[in-house]
Amino acid sequence: MSSNTYYAPHGGHPSQTELLTDRAMFTEAYAVIPKGVMRDIVTSHLPFWDKTRLWVLARPLTGFAETFSQYIMEVAPGGGSEKPEQDPNAEGVLFVVEGEIELTLQGTLHVLKTGGYAFIPPGTNWQLRNRHKDAARFHWVRKHYEAVDGVPLPEAFVTNEQDIEPIPMPGTEGRWVTTRFVDTSDMRHDMHVNIVTFQPGGVIPFAETHVMEHGLYVLEGKAVYRLNQDWVEVEAGDFMWLRAFCPQACYAGGPSRFRYLLYKDVNRHMKLTLNAPR
Repeated sequence: MSSNTYYAPHGGHPSQTELLTDRAMFTEAYAVIPKGVMRDIVTSHLPFWDKTRLWVLARPLTGFAETFSQYIMEVAPGGGSEKPEQDPNAEGVLFVVEGEIELTLQGTLHVLKTGGYAFIPPGTNWQLRNRHKDAARFHWVRKHYEAVDGVPLPEAFVTNEQDIEPIPMPGTEGRWVTTRFVDTSDMRHDMHVNIVTFQPGGVIPFAETHVMEHGLYVLEGKAVYRLNQDWVEVEAGDFMWLRAFCPQACYAGGPSRFRYLLYKDVNRHMKLTLNAPR
């Protein structure tokens, strides 16, 4: 499989001569956070993380998407954390888009390079450090795990997308494929974080309308994306945030392939009481 490149923000600040007009939008059904929004002034910091800043792309909001948060972490050389997660109920996925990190999972050291992927179950003992000479940037997707009596916790694992064969969608002749890091029939998992790839001309040929919430970070290329009633142009570095039942479709016009990191909540009954704990 050929090597992949991913867009990662580097911050900075626009000059006073630039136009204010941008593609950022927040509606009742979806949000678009374009790459130009990810500047120094909108970064955040976390307790127990050294030499680290982050862009918060999504957080649970009442009346919008409620199941997950997503960060882009930027860890400077020598930075990291010995206590990265303070929520014992939080599961997480890390996906490296630039640089290299050392991840220690339950005492075992793993080196994650670009394309590296880690699933971290709730309650796991883990640490992270950047011992490389350059900054490391990675996505961190977090969700409260929904335990089910009789279903065991999923196990931690580390891999790289280069080592996983993408699965073509039926009838697309390979124009639309998904890199799945977890078996869809594995009921231990209540979220999937996959990579979706469209070749130029590939489409989602109907308006998907479903219960799953989505976070979509464009890793590579550009496309027009149908979000509710709107067609929106998106490119590498943009983030789309969709609440449940927001109609969605896609047309990848090229000239290169279009790829995104996709979050969705799966495999659990619907809560029948509003604001019930997850």
